[in-house]
Amino acid sequence: QHPSVSAVSILSLPLPELSRKLRDGSLPLDHVFYAYVGKALQIATETNCITEFLQESETQLRRAKLMERQGLLYGVPVSIKDSIDCQGHDSTLGFIKNLNKPAAEDSVVVQVLKRQGAIPFVKTNVPQSLISYDCKNLIFGQTRNPLLYTRTPGGSSGGEGALVGGGGSILGIGTDVGGSLRFPAAFCGICAIKPTGKRLSKRGIMAGVVGQKAVAAAVGPLAKDVESLALCLRALLSEDMFSLDSTVPPLPFNEEVYSSTKPLRIGYYETDLFTMPSPAMRRAVRETKQLLEEAGHTLVPFELTNVDYVIFNYCVRGMFADGGSSFVRKFKGEMEKGGSGLFFWLAQAPHWLKTLLSWISKPFVPRFSSIIRSMKENTVDEVWSLHHEIEDFCHQFIAQWKKLNLDVMLCPMLGPALGIGYPAKLSVAVSYTMLYNALDFPAGVVPVTLVTDEDEEQLKDYKGYYQDWWDRTLAKAFRGSVGMPVAVQCVALPWQEELCLRFMKEVETL
Repeated sequence: QHPSVSAVSILSLPLPELSRKLRDGSLPLDHVFYAYVGKALQIATETNCITEFLQESETQLRRAKLMERQGLLYGVPVSIKDSIDCQGHDSTLGFIKNLNKPAAEDSVVVQVLKRQGAIPFVKTNVPQSLISYDCKNLIFGQTRNPLLYTRTPGGSSGGEGALVGGGGSILGIGTDVGGSLRFPAAFCGICAIKPTGKRLSKRGIMAGVVGQKAVAAAVGPLAKDVESLALCLRALLSEDMFSLDSTVPPLPFNEEVYSSTKPLRIGYYETDLFTMPSPAMRRAVRETKQLLEEAGHTLVPFELTNVDYVIFNYCVRGMFADGGSSFVRKFKGEMEKGGSGLFFWLAQAPHWLKTLLSWISKPFVPRFSSIIRSMKENTVDEVWSLHHEIEDFCHQFIAQWKKLNLDVMLCPMLGPALGIGYPAKLSVAVSYTMLYNALDFPAGVVPVTLVTDEDEEQLKDYKGYYQDWWDRTLAKAFRGSVGMPVAVQCVALPWQEELCLRFMKEVETL
């Protein structure tokens, strides 16, 4: 309707600049809003990433035009993951039984976004149950990667990854219990941060497995660049967040830490010795390490040990400590078991069968045997001692970190994006991300390189550490990815989101 307005120039503005122009009035609200609605529609048509348009966003837009231009995100259209409550809309988690059960009120995060002037305008797709890093369910279907339609956008915040990665949203909010923010960001070539579990409120956010305390879930933002993530956290870590949810520690955003320029002591590793990194992943860490050293930072090798134990005993066993029975109940009456088929099947198998299978498969597929063993029903006593063991592990990890006097850590991130359907067969490949949910450390991803022909050539020698069916499948899943983005993971100690972002910004700049 406004020939003078160029949607292209609006869509090309980075978030800090866009929000500045909205606040000083040099860009009209509706021009920005409809530029993004138009682009979102296009990306949704291409990738199937949106589950619904939030009709009330137009009312909010009209109201915002009459109000004072306040709030750090004044007039910014924001996309919201399906599992995050928006009043009057379903949070389905991809389950048919959750249709037509609209949320009674906005989740705390959505309330704070609105108080900061943001306009939530769409909800985005997720995999059924959220316990998957693909993005498909029977209600809304399969979401595709905006960079290559035969690839998954990652999950479980996959709709967010596709929409933000495709440019149809400038800021998205998702959740992460094993990599669910970091997979979509890495696979779609954008940035994301998973904060410490309790840094942002999770009130009004639906979880895949409710009540488990072994693996910390978190809510966090996805955006094209690190500065946008920082702006989002500045806005969310406000008085409103702390007054709406008193269980969130009242820690405002620490500008001093974020804007510091003093050289960092950075730990790093190229592999977790559990999931063999693809050639591009290894190169991404090496090249980033070299650039950081050239910029005057100190890099210190970090020895990771027993990641297999962490994955099986803390993550799988912790998430399914009831033998998976509550997880199975979620699927009652559903027509499909989706991408979590293996866990579903194991959770239903009788104890004697699991014991037998674990014993038979141990010599051939040791990891499969370990997963079966981890899916047993635990007594209360066993769950308590598991929680105690996880606490101990966390303190040991921190002690090793402090002994090396580290500020932050540089780690690999699974990539490039796997083909659609592969994540369901490769649950073991979450080892790089899930470690930091078990530890509850803040972790972000930054895209640093693209897969080259040489990476593709080297994939021919990819064997994996176990040389089992999973390793062979992962090699296949990585193939044919020349030109796809690969990210690294940036990690800090608990409650140090600002330092994590500062490190991410450094990596992004270099």
